[in-house]
Amino acid sequence: MKTAKPSPDTAAPHGHAHDHDHAHEAHDHRHGEGGANGADGAHGASLESALAMAEAYCRERGEKLTPIRRKVLELLLTSGRATKAYSLLDEMRQIHPGSAPPTVYRALDFLLSAGLVHRIESINAFTVCHDLTQCQHGILVVCQQCGNVTELHEPKLRQALVAQIEAAGYRLSGDGIELKGVCAQCQAAQAEAAGADSAQAVKATAQS
Repeated sequence: MKTAKPSPDTAAPHGHAHDHDHAHEAHDHRHGEGGANGADGAHGASLESALAMAEAYCRERGEKLTPIRRKVLELLLTSGRATKAYSLLDEMRQIHPGSAPPTVYRALDFLLSAGLVHRIESINAFTVCHDLTQCQHGILVVCQQCGNVTELHEPKLRQALVAQIEAAGYRLSGDGIELKGVCAQCQAAQAEAAGADSAQAVKATAQS
């Protein structure tokens, strides 16, 4: 796995680059469907087995998944969706009251450089790579309301898109390609809210 080290600016961790030679069938993975025990994004594994997989992977790289790094990864796995750094900090402070922002940012820097998480640029949040230690860069579709992330794996589509971008004279600053959207759950909630507002308006008109 090839990785690119993040920017030294600890206040704003940057993305990473990693690739694999083995091929996956084209598929999509929704990060936001994990249950209360999380880890649905790591091969459907349990939380503990996902963390054990990450620890073994770090050892193979000659690195260490320290307790703080492990806890931040665990929080992301449990969340099951893109989570902002300050939310992670709030959760860390519930466990370790003395946790400071640099502690979380350094942990995120490590997880990014190790290729275990994605940085979602459009909402400035972080989410676990869809296959954890074997993630291939796909096209991320990000819900701008709840942070749900779906990773589409269509290599030919991605290659064609990158080719068009390069033909236009641009070079991608990272491996991530993000599309903004609103997920099905949020669309349903919006429709329900709109229906309730409409019903309330009709009732108010009838009473006037």
